[in-house]
Amino acid sequence: MLYFSRWKTIAIWLVVAVAVIIAAPNTMKQSVLDSLPDWLPKKQMTLGLDLQGGSHILLQIDRDGMIADHLDTARDDIRIALRDARIGYTGLTGSGRSVQVRIRDAEQIQAAKTALASLTEPISSGLFGAGSVRELTMDEAEPGLFRFTLTDEGIDYRLATALNQSVEVVNRRVNELGTTEPIIQRQGTDRILVQVPGLDDPQRLKDILGKTARLSFQMVDQSVPAQEAISGRPPAGTTVMYSHDDPPVPYIIENRVIVSGENLIDAQTSFDQRTNEPVVSFRFDNQGATRFGQATQQNVGRLFAIILDNQVISAPQIREPILGGSGQISGNFTVQSANDLAVLLRAGALPVDLNIIEERTVGPSLGEDSIQAGALAAGVGSALVVISMFLIYGSLGLIANLALLANVAMLVAILTMLGATLTLPGIAGIVLTVGMAVDSNVIIFERVREEVARGRSIVQAFDQGFQRALSTVVDANLTSMIVAAILFYVGTGPVRGFAVTLGLGLLTTVFTAYTLTRWMVAVWWLRRFKPTNLPKGLVHYLPLEPKFKFMQLRKLMFGFSIASSLAVVGLAYVKDFNYGIDFMGGSLIEVQAKGPQADSGDVRARLSDLNLGEIQVQAYGERELMIRLQTQEGDNAEQSAMQLVRDTLGADYDFRRIEVVGPTVSGELALTGVLGILLSMIGMLIYIWLRFEWQFGVGAIVSTAHDVVLIVGVYLLFGLEMNLTAIAAILTVVGYSINDTIVIYDRIRETLRKYKKMPIEEVINLSLNQTFSRTILTGLTTLMALAALYWFGGEVIATFVLPIFIGIFIGVYSSLFIAGPMLILFKLRPGMFGEEEEKASASPRTPAKA
Repeated sequence: MLYFSRWKTIAIWLVVAVAVIIAAPNTMKQSVLDSLPDWLPKKQMTLGLDLQGGSHILLQIDRDGMIADHLDTARDDIRIALRDARIGYTGLTGSGRSVQVRIRDAEQIQAAKTALASLTEPISSGLFGAGSVRELTMDEAEPGLFRFTLTDEGIDYRLATALNQSVEVVNRRVNELGTTEPIIQRQGTDRILVQVPGLDDPQRLKDILGKTARLSFQMVDQSVPAQEAISGRPPAGTTVMYSHDDPPVPYIIENRVIVSGENLIDAQTSFDQRTNEPVVSFRFDNQGATRFGQATQQNVGRLFAIILDNQVISAPQIREPILGGSGQISGNFTVQSANDLAVLLRAGALPVDLNIIEERTVGPSLGEDSIQAGALAAGVGSALVVISMFLIYGSLGLIANLALLANVAMLVAILTMLGATLTLPGIAGIVLTVGMAVDSNVIIFERVREEVARGRSIVQAFDQGFQRALSTVVDANLTSMIVAAILFYVGTGPVRGFAVTLGLGLLTTVFTAYTLTRWMVAVWWLRRFKPTNLPKGLVHYLPLEPKFKFMQLRKLMFGFSIASSLAVVGLAYVKDFNYGIDFMGGSLIEVQAKGPQADSGDVRARLSDLNLGEIQVQAYGERELMIRLQTQEGDNAEQSAMQLVRDTLGADYDFRRIEVVGPTVSGELALTGVLGILLSMIGMLIYIWLRFEWQFGVGAIVSTAHDVVLIVGVYLLFGLEMNLTAIAAILTVVGYSINDTIVIYDRIRETLRKYKKMPIEEVINLSLNQTFSRTILTGLTTLMALAALYWFGGEVIATFVLPIFIGIFIGVYSSLFIAGPMLILFKLRPGMFGEEEEKASASPRTPAKA
């Protein structure tokens, strides 16, 4: 186990060296990177929105609006087909997903069927015509009454087509803003995810994304005054539309479209030479130029309207024919609004309406604070772990620390190569990985101490220690990997970033603890220094095998756990959970006063006048406020409410963070959160069952369920917010607890194989005492890392870390007093296991030396 060939040595250090080189740019400033040769790696990790600011927006296609538009198109197609065939009809109406029409003359029914047959023909839906879809079906409810119904496959086809087109349009719009490395991708069957890091003006992004941008040029009907058309009936073939002025000006617009936005080939911001005001200059393609020229030639003296999303931007008078195929749009623009309109026109119109159903925005100032807080927390936490390991194990602790540094370098290198996004919970994942990675080294070193206590030489002790620790290290990390995988599956955004860093950290931990640490011990320490004893450290003050009577307390502890669990259930009946917007929907806004102090009472009073329902305003710090709004009903109602809040508070407060979650998304997040906890428990049950026996699997699940109940009780008792981050915290505690339990179960299994006639109570008691020093040491180092995150990581990380901090105590308690005694309850027997392969281990145990 301690022999390393030359190629293995080269391979190990080559991996470490490459990792250090790839990770190094993350510690350098951009100016330093620019001065380095081009052949050196310069890529850095992408910082998440919570670290550098920016916006995360989830858009959803308005399915009902798309169906309504499809029905309107079908109705127009029916009208045109019957008119072209000179067939009389009546009652052309649509409702739900159907359009119906009645043929007046019975003798024309067959001719109508022929004329309308093309509407129900399949259309190509695949590449090179590989598939077909029938969008409409026709049935004759009674002679002469035809009903056309949209098919499910037709709606799905339209939805998929609209989604693909919308992704392209959104991509063009965001890229026109000049942002850095935006992420635009489809999500599910009807959603688009947009993430734009480092954005200074998130509201502008929402304005750009929220507009359909359907542009048209239509004539203004001036036959009757607009007010008369509003109070009475507008002329046939016209619609009353309003300008975007304040107050809005009504216009009677002819329904016939002269030219649409599809005929535009360019739109740019410029300035009117007469007024020096910003305008948008546009240019048509050949078809658009011809149609626009003919219309202006035939309507000199009349008004024509430039309409964007059913709102009149301007309605100038045609003074002379415009034959050049170009023109300009004016409408009291600012430079930015003119730029935004030009962006929309160049990018093209969306085929359907998109609603913002989730928004998470972080301002640049909060991002900078998060980076500083995260870096400080990571530095302090890592320093505490490094110092403690050195004090506990002496020179062996130094070896473990070098392995930990290589571990972090490898983790950062992998994240950099994968292009992963580093979030604030991601930093927490790195620090927690460092704390938990200590566990692997502690398991190995404690095994070595045991072998030395049995009388083996230092070389033999290390050889056996690494060999015996292997299965424990693998089992413990694999069960934690299950939790990380489930967390990645159910999580979104920062929570998923935490899962990625934790999962990758577990992989690098196994490599560094079992390969790199082993090499440094074998090749560097043992061969070079030839020690005869273990190095001095505080660990020698911990007895290898204390004499605590854990099993004598099991009934008392069972009673305490049952009482605590029932207390949590009872508390849930009398006290409501503090559900966050992830589960309840609504808006969460963090603001910072521009002046020296924030006034929560004044803000609450000002927002109460907006009729937005229940409003909560909480102060933290002297200048910061957290505002929470309840869910607003209606499409994009959340965004309208947010705009009202901005208009009301914008003069006195900076908006540092905004989170908006619609009711649809909140319901999905709540379901996936609960599902994630259940799936993680099932996954661990299956793994432990396969690796051990069913009693171990059930015992681990009961212990884990106990931990989940108590950690939920922590959220209830302290009124902590129950949201997606809370789910991540619960799963983190579950992962730590099951890690602890697996180490103990592995020792119980080993002890059962050694002492087949020893009563099960004594076997468990012995195993708990043998692993007690490892339990204490790992718990202390992990708690130190978490304490650094809590005190220095900032408000967001603190609320995430606090329940984990408490959960570590719960996990250690359940591993000692729930997981082990459950094996007695399920009547585990030594005879269930095979003979120990190594005869030496079957000898009577040697008393341990403290």
